[in-house]
Amino acid sequence: MTNNVVITVACGTDNPNRATRAIHLATVAHKEGKNVTLFLLDEAVYLAKKGLLDHLRAATGDIADDLMTYLQANAVPVLACTPCAKARGIEESDLIEGARMGTAFELIRLACDAAVISL
Repeated sequence: MTNNVVITVACGTDNPNRATRAIHLATVAHKEGKNVTLFLLDEAVYLAKKGLLDHLRAATGDIADDLMTYLQANAVPVLACTPCAKARGIEESDLIEGARMGTAFELIRLACDAAVISL
């Protein structure tokens, strides 16, 4: 069994429950001692844009910004799909601390050696 977990998510503020749940699962996996990477695709790239998580929460009450702050404080990699971000006018300088652009090649390499959760 691998100790690596990749969580991919393709929704952002358009689906606050699923978006927040992805960040929550990354937090839980990290707290369980897993090597976690959160990979943001499509609309989810907005989750890595500065200021956009301030009011995003799930119906359960989980607050996306609090969960992302945990990931940032623990240096959990947050990768935003480069072409997805660029298509939405998001540049590397727009990303929250600790987040960076990532490529499809990186996602495939990560996924080949990890348990993958896709939301």
